[in-house]
Amino acid sequence: MTRLSFTEHPETVGETYGEHLHTASDFGFRLVLAGLACLVHGVLPFLFVTTGSKTIAELHDRMVINRRRAATLSASAR
Repeated sequence: MTRLSFTEHPETVGETYGEHLHTASDFGFRLVLAGLACLVHGVLPFLFVTTGSKTIAELHDRMVINRRRAATLSASAR
């Protein structure tokens, strides 16, 4: 059985546990809000027309940029 680690995954993305907690919580909160906007949009299609797709695009860009930064930091530490 694999031992649970609070730091193993955050280190793979170049973050401390606290930084990862903050980032993951921010992502989750924004996804919940975007999901609610999508539900409202389903009932009232004239509201929140681009909110869901914009949020997903922004979060994806942030995640990709952070991965590249972590890879660059990891490569420079070698």
